[in-house]
Amino acid sequence: MNSLTENPSLRRAPWGWLIVGIAAWITAYASLLPVADSVVAALGLTPQTHFAAAIHFFVYDTPKVLLLLTAVVFVMGVIHTFVSPERTRALLAGRRLGIGNVMAATLGIVTPFCSCSAVPLFIGFLSAGVPLGVTFSFLISAPMVNEVALALLFGLFGWKVAALYLGLGVSVAIVAGLVIGRLGMERHLEDWVRAMQASQSAEYERTLPNWADRIDAGVAHVKEIVGKVWPYILVGIALGAAIHGYVPQDFMASIMGKDAPWWSLPAAVLIGVPMYSNAAGIIPVVEALLGKGAALGTVLAFMMSVIALSLPEMIILRKVLKVPLIATFAGVVAAGILVVGIVFNTVL
Repeated sequence: MNSLTENPSLRRAPWGWLIVGIAAWITAYASLLPVADSVVAALGLTPQTHFAAAIHFFVYDTPKVLLLLTAVVFVMGVIHTFVSPERTRALLAGRRLGIGNVMAATLGIVTPFCSCSAVPLFIGFLSAGVPLGVTFSFLISAPMVNEVALALLFGLFGWKVAALYLGLGVSVAIVAGLVIGRLGMERHLEDWVRAMQASQSAEYERTLPNWADRIDAGVAHVKEIVGKVWPYILVGIALGAAIHGYVPQDFMASIMGKDAPWWSLPAAVLIGVPMYSNAAGIIPVVEALLGKGAALGTVLAFMMSVIALSLPEMIILRKVLKVPLIATFAGVVAAGILVVGIVFNTVL
């Protein structure tokens, strides 16, 4: 009998299928924008209308987030076979001055994700055993601090304002992650997430797989996590698409002026939460509001709430987090955004 059949641990890894899968993933990701454009054109929609923007947004963002989730979860599943969750947790646990939170927030700066696109990495970090507060530092930093917003601020107000925005945004991500970590809210992770973490830890201690087993672990990881999360992604992106591109600029400008009452800042944050856009999509709105005389700090707070506290993101996170943890996350981040707005309105 063939030795590979007699000893399953010696079976060869399916490298061919893996290469085909990677090529298919790259091709699909590269085709997202052309496919979305083609769908809008095939439906005969006028590109500048809200409805066309909503259809384009849904057709583009839904497969993008699912592709990112699949890739991240597969890679994390393979990594689990090398590094135990306990070792990962120890590496990124909040040491002196929250080094893990600083590392995660810094990673968020260099990943150009919107809030929903950052969720796949957030879920991957959780499944890898990264501490809860550290994962939130990444989830906050990734959409909030980005090169598009920095370039806009640099071009309009110079490097000092851009640097202030960068420093405050990273500080919000780090401090919010530290606060959530200190609250010890791991019990508010959904039961299937905690069960998955525990089972993976036990499995790591029990086996030391070869590459075939590692790839199998990655595939199993995808089936388990993506299979549970994808309906929430569809609902979240559909909601985001329905409101994408609609921002009541005239109304916003009327309550965001430099002489507006004190409640204009928290009102701007609350109005921004139901909306959903990435930094590139919200920047034209920000420029229009500033052109109509809105206060810079209030506008930045509005922009941060749109890209870091979107309602579609909350819907997707609901499959992973229980309501008390989502509410705590939203409250802590909203408080940090308000501080940023107050600082900018005071300084400028």
